[in-house]
Amino acid sequence: MSVLSRPYFHDEAAAFEHVEGMLWPQGPVCHHCGSMEKHYALKGGRTKPSKKNPHGLEIHGLYKCSDCRKKFTVRMGTVFEESKLPLHIWLQALHAMCASKKGVSAHQLHRALEITYKTAWFLCHRIREMMRSDDFTPMGGAGKFVEVDETYIGRLKDVPKAPSGAHKNVVLTLVERGGAARSFHIDSATVARVLPIVNANIHKESVLMSDEARVYQNFGPDFAAHGTVEHSAGEYVRGKVHTNTVEGFYSVFKRGMKGVYQHCAEHHLHRYLAEFDFRYSNRVALGIDDNVRSLIALKGAKGKRLTYRQSA
Repeated sequence: MSVLSRPYFHDEAAAFEHVEGMLWPQGPVCHHCGSMEKHYALKGGRTKPSKKNPHGLEIHGLYKCSDCRKKFTVRMGTVFEESKLPLHIWLQALHAMCASKKGVSAHQLHRALEITYKTAWFLCHRIREMMRSDDFTPMGGAGKFVEVDETYIGRLKDVPKAPSGAHKNVVLTLVERGGAARSFHIDSATVARVLPIVNANIHKESVLMSDEARVYQNFGPDFAAHGTVEHSAGEYVRGKVHTNTVEGFYSVFKRGMKGVYQHCAEHHLHRYLAEFDFRYSNRVALGIDDNVRSLIALKGAKGKRLTYRQSA
């Protein structure tokens, strides 16, 4: 049976039940006062009549708090808040973005879900907000390898093309072998910009791996060891010394950005990085399939908001 035949992808009541089960594992929590006491489910309510829906739409997942007496739903306090899009459509889009290794364009969702392009575009950015990790625990540890590298993508606004690549966006990525990826959009690949990020995000007992770029030359004393490969001399692997893992991450990232999304404004790049970091850090090689990856992303909806003004 197809994954997309599951009830919560088609039925709004089932969609609310699914989301409530993920975000309220201990039962409903009042958004207004935080109470977890017994609340009252308000059923049978409908929205105001309109030309499109003369009898209104049934309101799902509405509760009344037994303490503060205010009404709330599971949408409140999440990226779903104030969205007019049905929750089951949200779940379809979420699964599509989590299951596609290189992403899904807003135009594709606009056509597949039969929603406007503007809605699909905003929907994608809010899903990327769900994927954004709040975990800044240092990567690696004793006996673990963390690779670091930078790449250049896109084009900076109002900056003329230059042979040095100064007209492009700079992305710095840290990848723990057998673990997660963490990417940063930085203004330049300089020691002053890169060193603080590396020091804050990599455990000091880790073995650092990089190429021979000058920006990494003085990082060795800060970690258990520092291995480098000389790409300019045609060297790519020397025993355990290589940066093939982070380069593999960039391979997928660039194929997605160029082949699927094609264009990304500079001020949105950090959201796309969060998306590719999320899928890499929750990949099949770590025992996480498409369904589980979608559930992990869904849990990330809690406590986050993104308005259209913020994303524009």
